[in-house]
Amino acid sequence: MRIFSEANYDFLSLRRGSYVVSAAVVAVGIAAMVFFQITAGSWLDYGVDFTGGTLAQVELQQPTSVGELRAALGELGGDASISQYGSDREYIVRLASFEEDGGNLSERLGGLLDAAYGEGVASVLRVEAVGPKVGGELQVRALLAILLSFVVTLIYLAFRFETRFGVAAIVATMHDILVTLGLMALLRMEVSLATVAAVLTIIGYSLNDTIIVFDRIRENLDRGGRRGDYRALINRSINETLPRTIMTSGTTLAALLSLALLGGEIIRPFALILILGVVVGTYSSIFIASPALLEIERRWQRKEGAARGATREAARSSPRPPAAARSRAT
Repeated sequence: MRIFSEANYDFLSLRRGSYVVSAAVVAVGIAAMVFFQITAGSWLDYGVDFTGGTLAQVELQQPTSVGELRAALGELGGDASISQYGSDREYIVRLASFEEDGGNLSERLGGLLDAAYGEGVASVLRVEAVGPKVGGELQVRALLAILLSFVVTLIYLAFRFETRFGVAAIVATMHDILVTLGLMALLRMEVSLATVAAVLTIIGYSLNDTIIVFDRIRENLDRGGRRGDYRALINRSINETLPRTIMTSGTTLAALLSLALLGGEIIRPFALILILGVVVGTYSSIFIASPALLEIERRWQRKEGAARGATREAARSSPRPPAAARSRAT
């Protein structure tokens, strides 16, 4: 970390390039949302937790393909959504119908697989069933959880910082949410309760990183920085917090990469979304939140300057009493 202890990088000189990169990424994400909403009926790939239905994990002792597995399942495979789960020997079978008796479905799947591949070649590892009513309730509650966490965080920012800081933090957070959701739509990541938890974690992580930088900016302002160049002060504050940012983001990414590589298919989507959130949150605190604060401050100063100029102009243009009246008043 000694590399960054005396950092003196001009991050704000790159702000226009960062605007272009962010706009392009957000545009691609929104285009993916619109495309999948039109073609697939939903821009997010909701899992069984939200749509309702039955999910089964199937493992075989020999490689197979989605087409062969669908043919092996017969009538069940006709309406099922089948996707590879890691290797070509493990698959997830999603049925839109709700099978309340999961054990019965497991026996039916096992019988069909034994008939197609032979006794003991295939096995059903797990069966999960979620009713459509429960799935709908989970969608609403997940959305409410995200919105409430966002509102409470913004209330906290409004009390802790000046208005301009809060607005810049809102801009950066909305940027992170749009980028994350857009890439989730583009990569067709399955939305489960774990991924909702990951999105909530991203919101908190992104705001925490932004608040660290803003805290240092406010400290430097209180130390007499209001009389200096605001752009240089923001750059200095980012450089002063850079060792902490690199250390925190680096250690978090190391743990998340371990989960993504070694945690298995169940935990991998959660880890991938968090990795995306950490990278985007770190980027936005430096290249989105801080430049946004600079732009807001400049507009704020122009408005205040215009207001003071209008007040002085009004004072100069106001009619003065005649000299005789002034002498009588004295």
